[in-house]
Formats: sequence, structure tokens, C-alpha cells
Amino acid sequence: MEENNSKIEDEITVPDIDSNQSNENNKKPKRSGFIRFLRFLCFFLLSILLIPALALFFLYTIPGIQEFGKGRVRIEINDTLFKKEPPYKKQIASLKKELQKVEKKLETFTPTQPYIVISTTKNRFYLFQNKKMIREGFCSSGSYILLLTEGPKKWIFKTPKGKFKILNKHKDPVWKKPDWAFIEEGLPVPSANADSRYEYGVLGDYALDIGDDYMIHGTIWKRFLGMPATHGCVRLNDEDLKVVYKTLDFGSKVYIY
Repeated sequence: MEENNSKIEDEITVPDIDSNQSNENNKKPKRSGFIRFLRFLCFFLLSILLIPALALFFLYTIPGIQEFGKGRVRIEINDTLFKKEPPYKKQIASLKKELQKVEKKLETFTPTQPYIVISTTKNRFYLFQNKKMIREGFCSSGSYILLLTEGPKKWIFKTPKGKFKILNKHKDPVWKKPDWAFIEEGLPVPSANADSRYEYGVLGDYALDIGDDYMIHGTIWKRFLGMPATHGCVRLNDEDLKVVYKTLDFGSKVYIY
């Protein structure tokens, strides 16, 4: 019987506590490494998200707060109670007086007779009568092309800027070609009164002289209206030119800028 008991005891295996502890110890470093990896991953993701969030905060949130503050200031300024304050009324009255002075001064500078304003940057004209604009449209001004010759002479085709006046008016004008017109075409320059200098029909039906051989006239090159394309004169289409010619008179002001 004792032998049987001893055999049974031999067969029963007692758990090895030391071996279990060693297995747990082997698992702990693995778990702690995984936790460190998770922490690093979370920190990395937060840093990636944090930078754009800060950038958006400084770019949009802060300016938005500032604009909100400005809006509040405007509401306070426009408040009816604020408008009743004596300093506010005094300031408004002073500004109105200054505005009236400027309007009177502007009134003295505005011509009483019809005048025309020409923009060389936009290549547009504005015709005024009784101090009201009655017509506007496209025009062509100087091309700013530089023409050189073999000698010292040179020309730059630009429209003069400033205040001018109508010196003369011509119906069915004839163009007397200057020297540069022949040089530009590669032709020999004829004598001052040669027949080849006179061309008919190229200036349109009307021309208004503003001095120094500069004119407001028509053109056969209508497709270039609205662009800088002239040798210095101002070109208009037939319909606009007719209205300008009939509206402006001798001495009418011409403002070119």
C-alpha cells in the first residue's frame, strides 16, 4: 500500500513557482515595451495635430476675435446715445463745414462750359455738359513707341498730359504727314509742302486741335480703340467724335491724365 502511495506521489507534479515567476518576468518587459510604443505613438499624433491647431488658432481665431472687437466698437460709435454727446455733435459739425468748403472749391474748378476728360491709362474719354457726364467711351492714346533715326533725331509717341483747350475745329480734316511718318515707313522725307505729305480721310470726319500738332480726331483703325496705339493724338470712333465735335466749342477745356 505504501508503495502505491509513493508511486502516486511521484506521479503528482508539483507546480514550479520559480519557473512561473520567471515566465511572468519575461512577459513584463514585452508589455512595458508595448506601452512605451503606445505612448510614443500618442505623443507623435498629438504633436502632429497640435502644430496645425496652433497655426489655425493664430491665423484665424485671433484675427476673428480682433474683428469681433472692432465690430463692437463700431456698434458703440453708432449708438444713438453716443451721437447725442456734445463732443460728437461738435466733431460732426466741424466735418460738415470742411466738406462744404471743399465742395465750393471744387465747384470753382469745374468749368461751366462743356469739357472732356481723357484717361491715357484706361484709354477712355468722359464728355461733360452742364457739369454732368453726357457721354463716355473708348479712345486710343499714344503708344509710347520710340522711333530712332540714323541721325540725332528721335520721336517717342506719347499723348501729352495736363490741361488743354480747343484751339480750332476742322470738318473733313486733311492730315499733313510729318517727317516721322515717312521715316516710320522707310520712305525718303519729301520737301515741306510736297503733295505726298497730304492724306485725305485718315482722320475721320472731324478734328479738334489742342495745340502742338496734337488733335482729337477719328480713325480708320477702329479695332485699336481702347488701346495705346497712336502717335500722340487721341482717336475716337465716328459716333463719339461727332458728339464731341458738336458739344465742345472754341476754348473748351480738355483734361488729359
